[in-house]
Amino acid sequence: MSIKDWPADERPREKLLARGAGALSDAELLAIFLRTGIPGKSAVALARELLSGFGGLRPLLEAELATFCTGAGLGPAKYVQLQAVMEMARRVLEATLARGDALTSAAHTRTYLTAKLRHHPHEVFACLFLDNRHRVIAFEELFFGTIDSTSVHPRQIVRRALHHNAAALILAHNHPSGVAEPSRADEHITQRLREALALIDVRVLDHFVIGDGEAVSFAERGLL
Repeated sequence: MSIKDWPADERPREKLLARGAGALSDAELLAIFLRTGIPGKSAVALARELLSGFGGLRPLLEAELATFCTGAGLGPAKYVQLQAVMEMARRVLEATLARGDALTSAAHTRTYLTAKLRHHPHEVFACLFLDNRHRVIAFEELFFGTIDSTSVHPRQIVRRALHHNAAALILAHNHPSGVAEPSRADEHITQRLREALALIDVRVLDHFVIGDGEAVSFAERGLL
């Protein structure tokens, strides 16, 4: 049976319009992106097959071109469309932070940092530099490590904070293993950075550890 023959409240597009995107399953959202199925499969059935084959929505969205194109109904054109959609989403988050609005909400900051860092296959240490009203001046990825470690140099972060004339900053790094639990090394470098930045009157407001599907805040954990 074609999707057109389904009851109106079960069709992905109509369901989204009536109830919002949050009411749709991963397969239904992907079906809207696909637009059409293939012979013998509706867009929703094809979406379910792709999610099963790739191991979920995230592996599908983050697949390299060659891997992405192995999926039924997928090709370079769909890959380009998907990359464009994902980049637009990242830019919307960045624009929200650039206006300074998102820093009144830890959830928005967490979402932004997750979008920026989660996809890296290696460890990346970054900073959000803020002015004295906690508005974002700049986001910079400063240190790049191996799959399980990175070397963070306080002197370089101090230098960048002075360059931006920052009054405060938020630290962030990813754990490519997917486990967002802060390590003892994470706690140690955070303390070192707090002490170094305090010498130039720059406050460390938080440190986010980005994992697979979650981000842990040092401030919320009482680690700052």
